[in-house]
Amino acid sequence: MDFALVTHIGRDLLMQSLLLVAPVVLVSLFFGLLISVMQTITGVQEQTLSFAPRIVAAAATIIALLPWYLNRLQAFTIEMFQMVAQAGQ
Repeated sequence: MDFALVTHIGRDLLMQSLLLVAPVVLVSLFFGLLISVMQTITGVQEQTLSFAPRIVAAAATIIALLPWYLNRLQAFTIEMFQMVAQAGQ
């Protein structure tokens, strides 16, 4: 395995990781901001109040995007196995 192939694999791994994590992080960020605004408006400053809705939203996002996640992971795994097979030849 040469340096260019290792760099390519590492870059692909990081891009796939960011692509898979981004929707959950963005939904959690959106709900966190929404709840913070609501807490500011109502004057309720309870720290644990924002935690449960964010967890539920993140779980719902993961469940909704699960088929897409699995397709992306399957394609990435197949690509990695093909690269390893080519590097071994």
